[in-house]
Amino acid sequence: MKARLDGVSVRLGSEGRSLYDQSGYGRPEGSGLRLSPEEACYLLSRKRIEIPGYDFDQLSAHFAKNPEFLRTFLVYRDLRERGYAVQTGPQDFRVFRRGHKPGSGQSQYMVRVLSERDVVDFSLLIKETTSSTHMRKQHILAIVDDESELTYYEIKVQKLPAAVPKEPLPTLKGLLVGKSAFVCPREEERTHLASFGIALDDERLILSPLEIIYLARAGVLTLWNEEGPVRLDDFRALVADQDKELEQKMMVYTNLRQEGFIPRTGYKFGHHFRVYSGLKPHSEMLVHAVAPGDMVPMSSISRSVRLAHSVKKKMLFAAQGTAGIQYVEFARIKL
Repeated sequence: MKARLDGVSVRLGSEGRSLYDQSGYGRPEGSGLRLSPEEACYLLSRKRIEIPGYDFDQLSAHFAKNPEFLRTFLVYRDLRERGYAVQTGPQDFRVFRRGHKPGSGQSQYMVRVLSERDVVDFSLLIKETTSSTHMRKQHILAIVDDESELTYYEIKVQKLPAAVPKEPLPTLKGLLVGKSAFVCPREEERTHLASFGIALDDERLILSPLEIIYLARAGVLTLWNEEGPVRLDDFRALVADQDKELEQKMMVYTNLRQEGFIPRTGYKFGHHFRVYSGLKPHSEMLVHAVAPGDMVPMSSISRSVRLAHSVKKKMLFAAQGTAGIQYVEFARIKL
Protein backbone atom coordinates (compact mmCIF):
# COMPACT_ATOMS: atom_id res chain seq x y z
CA MET A 1 0.00 0.00 0.00
CA LYS A 2 1.68 3.20 -1.20
CA ALA A 3 1.77 6.35 0.91
CA ARG A 4 3.35 9.77 0.58
CA LEU A 5 5.28 11.87 3.05
CA ASP A 6 3.63 15.22 3.75
CA GLY A 7 5.82 17.19 6.14
CA VAL A 8 5.17 15.89 9.66
CA SER A 9 2.68 13.20 8.65
CA VAL A 10 2.09 10.53 6.03
CA ARG A 11 -0.99 10.31 3.84
CA LEU A 12 -2.68 7.40 2.15
CA GLY A 13 -5.38 7.36 -0.50
CA SER A 14 -8.78 5.72 -0.23
CA GLU A 15 -7.20 2.28 -0.11
CA GLY A 16 -5.69 3.24 3.25
CA ARG A 17 -9.08 3.47 4.95
CA SER A 18 -8.96 -0.29 5.55
CA LEU A 19 -6.11 0.29 8.01
CA TYR A 20 -8.41 2.49 10.07
CA ASP A 21 -11.49 0.30 9.75
CA GLN A 22 -9.71 -2.95 10.60
CA SER A 23 -7.02 -1.94 13.09
CA GLY A 24 -7.60 1.68 14.12
CA TYR A 25 -4.56 3.21 12.41
CA GLY A 26 -4.54 6.90 11.50
CA ARG A 27 -7.31 9.44 11.20
CA PRO A 28 -9.73 9.63 8.26
CA GLU A 29 -9.15 12.69 6.11
CA GLY A 30 -11.51 13.11 3.19
CA SER A 31 -11.53 9.81 1.33
CA GLY A 32 -8.03 8.96 2.57
CA LEU A 33 -6.09 8.51 5.80
CA ARG A 34 -3.50 10.58 7.66
CA LEU A 35 -0.87 8.75 9.73
CA SER A 36 1.14 10.20 12.59
CA PRO A 37 4.96 9.82 12.44
CA GLU A 38 4.82 6.94 14.94
CA GLU A 39 2.08 5.13 13.00
CA ALA A 40 3.86 5.59 9.68
CA CYS A 41 7.19 4.27 10.96
CA TYR A 42 5.52 1.32 12.63
CA LEU A 43 3.55 0.35 9.53
CA LEU A 44 6.62 0.80 7.35
CA SER A 45 8.65 -1.45 9.67
CA ARG A 46 5.90 -4.08 9.41
CA LYS A 47 5.86 -3.71 5.61
CA ARG A 48 2.20 -2.69 5.66
CA ILE A 49 2.90 0.48 3.66
CA GLU A 50 5.51 1.79 1.21
CA ILE A 51 6.78 5.37 0.94
CA PRO A 52 8.74 6.04 -2.27
CA GLY A 53 12.28 7.18 -1.46
CA TYR A 54 12.13 6.16 2.20
CA ASP A 55 12.94 3.02 4.11
CA PHE A 56 12.42 2.70 7.86
CA ASP A 57 15.82 4.22 8.76
CA GLN A 58 15.36 7.19 6.44
CA LEU A 59 11.84 7.90 7.62
CA SER A 60 12.88 7.65 11.28
CA ALA A 61 15.75 10.08 10.66
CA HIS A 62 13.32 12.48 8.96
CA PHE A 63 10.93 12.50 11.91
CA ALA A 64 13.80 12.61 14.44
CA LYS A 65 14.08 16.32 13.75
CA ASN A 66 11.62 16.32 16.61
CA PRO A 67 13.95 15.28 19.50
CA GLU A 68 11.11 13.44 21.27
CA PHE A 69 10.22 11.26 18.27
CA LEU A 70 12.29 8.17 19.06
CA ARG A 71 10.93 7.73 22.56
CA THR A 72 7.32 8.27 21.48
CA PHE A 73 7.84 5.76 18.67
CA LEU A 74 9.25 3.18 21.09
CA VAL A 75 6.21 3.55 23.34
CA TYR A 76 3.81 3.43 20.39
CA ARG A 77 5.46 0.27 19.04
CA ASP A 78 5.39 -1.40 22.46
CA LEU A 79 1.69 -0.65 22.96
CA ARG A 80 0.81 -1.89 19.48
CA GLU A 81 2.75 -5.10 19.98
CA ARG A 82 0.92 -5.65 23.26
CA GLY A 83 -2.31 -5.72 21.26
CA TYR A 84 -3.63 -2.21 21.82
CA ALA A 85 -5.05 0.21 19.26
CA VAL A 86 -3.39 3.59 19.82
CA GLN A 87 -4.11 7.14 18.67
CA THR A 88 -2.22 10.35 19.33
CA GLY A 89 -3.60 12.85 21.84
CA PRO A 90 -5.04 14.42 23.86
CA GLN A 91 -1.78 13.93 25.76
CA ASP A 92 0.76 11.81 23.86
CA PHE A 93 -1.38 8.73 23.26
CA ARG A 94 -4.90 7.52 23.78
CA VAL A 95 -4.91 3.74 24.21
CA PHE A 96 -7.98 1.62 23.58
CA ARG A 97 -9.06 -1.46 25.46
CA ARG A 98 -7.88 -4.68 23.87
CA GLY A 99 -10.30 -5.64 21.11
CA HIS A 100 -11.54 -2.04 20.80
CA LYS A 101 -10.53 0.54 18.21
CA PRO A 102 -11.31 4.16 17.26
CA GLY A 103 -14.81 4.71 16.03
CA SER A 104 -16.25 1.59 17.62
CA GLY A 105 -14.70 1.16 21.07
CA GLN A 106 -13.62 2.83 24.27
CA SER A 107 -10.18 4.03 25.25
CA GLN A 108 -8.75 2.91 28.59
CA TYR A 109 -5.50 4.84 29.10
CA MET A 110 -4.18 8.35 28.55
CA VAL A 111 -0.41 8.08 28.15
CA ARG A 112 2.24 10.76 28.61
CA VAL A 113 5.75 9.83 27.44
CA LEU A 114 8.83 11.01 29.38
CA SER A 115 12.50 10.09 29.50
CA GLU A 116 14.36 9.13 32.65
CA ARG A 117 16.14 12.50 32.36
CA ASP A 118 12.94 14.56 32.44
CA VAL A 119 11.67 16.42 35.48
CA VAL A 120 8.07 16.22 36.63
CA ASP A 121 6.03 19.39 36.98
CA PHE A 122 3.47 18.36 39.60
CA SER A 123 1.03 21.17 38.81
CA LEU A 124 0.87 19.94 35.20
CA LEU A 125 0.77 16.29 36.26
CA ILE A 126 -2.17 16.93 38.60
CA LYS A 127 -3.99 18.81 35.84
CA GLU A 128 -3.49 16.04 33.27
CA THR A 129 -4.33 13.24 35.70
CA THR A 130 -7.49 15.01 36.83
CA SER A 131 -8.49 15.49 33.19
CA SER A 132 -7.96 11.77 32.49
CA THR A 133 -9.98 10.84 35.56
CA HIS A 134 -12.86 13.07 34.50
CA MET A 135 -12.89 11.18 31.20
CA ARG A 136 -12.88 7.90 33.18
CA LYS A 137 -9.46 6.92 31.88
CA GLN A 138 -6.36 5.75 33.71
CA HIS A 139 -3.47 8.20 33.52
CA ILE A 140 -0.17 6.53 32.61
CA LEU A 141 3.40 7.80 32.46
CA ALA A 142 5.52 5.84 30.00
CA ILE A 143 9.19 6.31 30.89
CA VAL A 144 11.91 5.58 28.35
CA ASP A 145 15.31 5.06 29.98
CA ASP A 146 18.77 5.66 28.50
CA GLU A 147 18.86 2.11 27.13
CA SER A 148 15.46 2.56 25.45
CA GLU A 149 13.67 0.24 27.87
CA LEU A 150 10.17 1.14 29.04
CA THR A 151 8.53 1.42 32.45
CA TYR A 152 4.87 2.31 32.95
CA TYR A 153 3.47 4.10 35.99
CA GLU A 154 -0.18 4.58 36.81
CA ILE A 155 -0.79 8.02 38.33
CA LYS A 156 -3.64 8.79 40.70
CA VAL A 157 -4.58 12.05 42.36
CA GLN A 158 -6.58 10.68 45.22
CA LYS A 159 -8.24 11.18 48.51
CA LEU A 160 -6.51 9.52 51.42
CA PRO A 161 -8.12 6.33 52.75
CA ALA A 162 -10.04 6.29 56.02
CA ALA A 163 -8.05 6.78 59.23
CA VAL A 164 -8.74 6.41 62.94
CA PRO A 165 -10.64 9.43 64.36
CA LYS A 166 -8.46 11.96 66.16
CA GLU A 167 -8.08 11.81 69.94
CA PRO A 168 -8.78 14.98 71.98
CA LEU A 169 -5.50 16.56 73.05
CA PRO A 170 -4.57 17.57 76.61
CA THR A 171 -3.08 20.94 77.54
CA LEU A 172 0.71 20.71 77.80
CA LYS A 173 3.69 22.77 78.86
CA GLY A 174 6.82 22.16 76.83
CA LEU A 175 10.41 22.87 77.86
CA LEU A 176 12.52 23.68 74.83
CA VAL A 177 15.81 21.80 74.56
CA GLY A 178 17.36 23.02 71.34
CA LYS A 179 14.75 22.41 68.60
CA SER A 180 12.94 19.71 70.59
CA ALA A 181 10.73 19.95 73.66
CA PHE A 182 10.21 17.89 76.79
CA VAL A 183 6.62 17.42 77.96
CA CYS A 184 5.48 15.54 81.07
CA PRO A 185 1.87 14.41 80.53
CA ARG A 186 -0.08 12.91 83.38
CA GLU A 187 -0.72 9.16 83.21
CA GLU A 188 -4.31 9.62 82.03
CA GLU A 189 -3.13 11.99 79.26
CA ARG A 190 -0.61 9.62 77.73
CA THR A 191 -3.25 7.67 75.81
CA HIS A 192 -4.32 10.84 74.00
CA LEU A 193 -0.69 11.58 73.11
CA ALA A 194 0.12 8.06 71.90
CA SER A 195 0.74 9.30 68.34
CA PHE A 196 3.05 12.14 69.42
CA GLY A 197 6.62 12.20 70.60
CA ILE A 198 9.13 9.59 71.70
CA ALA A 199 9.40 8.47 75.32
CA LEU A 200 12.63 9.69 76.95
CA ASP A 201 11.78 7.98 80.25
CA ASP A 202 8.71 7.11 82.30
CA GLU A 203 7.83 10.79 82.75
CA ARG A 204 8.96 12.65 79.64
CA LEU A 205 8.16 12.68 75.94
CA ILE A 206 10.42 14.36 73.39
CA LEU A 207 8.48 16.30 70.75
CA SER A 208 9.92 17.00 67.30
CA PRO A 209 9.83 20.51 65.74
CA LEU A 210 6.82 19.67 63.53
CA GLU A 211 4.92 18.24 66.50
CA ILE A 212 5.75 21.32 68.59
CA ILE A 213 4.47 23.71 65.92
CA TYR A 214 1.32 21.66 65.29
CA LEU A 215 0.40 21.38 68.98
CA ALA A 216 1.21 25.03 69.68
CA ARG A 217 -0.94 26.13 66.73
CA ALA A 218 -3.73 23.91 68.05
CA GLY A 219 -3.57 25.90 71.30
CA VAL A 220 -2.70 22.93 73.53
CA LEU A 221 1.05 23.51 73.96
CA THR A 222 2.83 26.47 75.51
CA LEU A 223 6.60 26.78 75.11
CA TRP A 224 9.13 27.67 77.76
CA ASN A 225 12.86 27.77 78.16
CA GLU A 226 14.98 28.47 81.22
CA GLU A 227 14.34 32.20 80.79
CA GLY A 228 10.54 32.00 80.54
CA PRO A 229 7.81 31.78 77.87
CA VAL A 230 8.83 31.45 74.19
CA ARG A 231 6.76 32.80 71.31
CA LEU A 232 5.83 30.25 68.64
CA ASP A 233 6.98 32.63 65.88
CA ASP A 234 10.42 32.84 67.45
CA PHE A 235 10.65 29.06 67.64
CA ARG A 236 9.52 28.66 64.02
CA ALA A 237 12.12 31.16 62.86
CA LEU A 238 14.81 29.20 64.71
CA VAL A 239 13.77 25.94 63.03
CA ALA A 240 13.25 27.47 59.57
CA ASP A 241 16.77 28.89 59.64
CA GLN A 242 18.12 25.32 59.53
CA ASP A 243 15.29 23.58 57.65
CA LYS A 244 14.48 25.27 54.34
CA GLU A 245 11.66 22.78 53.69
CA LEU A 246 9.88 23.54 56.97
CA GLU A 247 6.88 25.44 55.60
CA GLN A 248 5.98 22.88 52.94
CA LYS A 249 6.48 19.97 55.34
CA MET A 250 4.36 21.74 57.95
CA MET A 251 1.47 22.22 55.50
CA VAL A 252 1.48 18.51 54.63
CA TYR A 253 1.98 17.43 58.25
CA THR A 254 -0.97 19.56 59.36
CA ASN A 255 -3.18 18.24 56.55
CA LEU A 256 -2.35 14.63 57.41
CA ARG A 257 -3.12 15.24 61.10
CA GLN A 258 -6.40 16.96 60.25
CA GLU A 259 -7.39 13.90 58.20
CA GLY A 260 -6.71 11.66 61.19
CA PHE A 261 -3.37 10.21 60.05
CA ILE A 262 -0.18 9.89 62.07
CA PRO A 263 2.85 11.26 60.22
CA ARG A 264 6.27 10.31 61.51
CA THR A 265 9.66 11.10 60.05
CA GLY A 266 10.43 9.18 56.88
CA TYR A 267 14.17 9.82 57.13
CA LYS A 268 15.08 6.12 57.07
CA PHE A 269 13.22 5.80 53.76
CA GLY A 270 14.65 8.99 52.26
CA HIS A 271 11.34 10.89 52.43
CA HIS A 272 9.64 13.42 54.65
CA PHE A 273 7.05 11.16 56.28
CA ARG A 274 6.06 7.59 56.89
CA VAL A 275 2.34 7.66 57.58
CA TYR A 276 0.10 5.49 59.76
CA SER A 277 -3.68 5.28 59.50
CA GLY A 278 -3.94 3.80 62.99
CA LEU A 279 -5.78 0.82 61.50
CA LYS A 280 -2.61 -1.24 61.13
CA PRO A 281 0.52 -1.55 63.29
CA HIS A 282 2.85 -0.49 60.49
CA SER A 283 3.01 2.59 58.29
CA GLU A 284 1.13 2.28 55.02
CA MET A 285 2.41 5.25 53.02
CA LEU A 286 5.55 7.22 52.31
CA VAL A 287 4.78 10.88 51.68
CA HIS A 288 7.10 13.51 50.24
CA ALA A 289 6.12 17.18 50.31
CA VAL A 290 6.64 19.04 47.03
CA ALA A 291 6.88 22.83 47.20
CA PRO A 292 4.99 24.92 44.60
CA GLY A 293 7.10 25.23 41.47
CA ASP A 294 9.46 22.41 42.42
CA MET A 295 10.44 20.08 39.57
CA VAL A 296 11.27 16.53 40.67
CA PRO A 297 13.58 14.39 38.45
CA MET A 298 11.87 11.29 37.11
CA SER A 299 14.95 9.29 38.14
CA SER A 300 14.34 10.29 41.78
CA ILE A 301 10.67 9.36 41.54
CA SER A 302 11.59 5.96 40.10
CA ARG A 303 13.91 5.24 43.05
CA SER A 304 11.20 6.34 45.47
CA VAL A 305 8.56 4.07 43.95
CA ARG A 306 10.92 1.10 43.88
CA LEU A 307 11.79 1.61 47.56
CA ALA A 308 8.16 2.08 48.61
CA HIS A 309 7.08 -1.09 46.84
CA SER A 310 9.96 -3.05 48.39
CA VAL A 311 8.69 -2.17 51.88
CA LYS A 312 5.02 -2.65 50.89
CA LYS A 313 3.96 0.98 51.11
CA LYS A 314 2.28 3.41 48.75
CA MET A 315 4.43 6.25 47.39
CA LEU A 316 2.66 9.60 47.52
CA PHE A 317 3.89 13.07 46.61
CA ALA A 318 1.97 15.85 48.35
CA ALA A 319 1.69 18.99 46.23
CA GLN A 320 -0.30 22.19 46.48
CA GLY A 321 -3.16 22.06 43.96
CA THR A 322 -6.34 23.96 43.24
CA ALA A 323 -8.09 21.88 45.92
CA GLY A 324 -5.41 22.42 48.58
CA ILE A 325 -2.91 19.66 49.36
CA GLN A 326 -3.31 16.90 46.77
CA TYR A 327 -1.69 13.48 47.00
CA VAL A 328 -0.22 12.03 43.82
CA GLU A 329 0.40 8.28 43.85
CA PHE A 330 2.91 6.61 41.52
CA ALA A 331 2.54 2.86 41.05
CA ARG A 332 4.31 0.64 38.52
CA ILE A 333 1.89 -1.10 36.19
CA LYS A 334 2.12 -3.87 33.63
CA LEU A 335 -0.05 -3.14 30.61
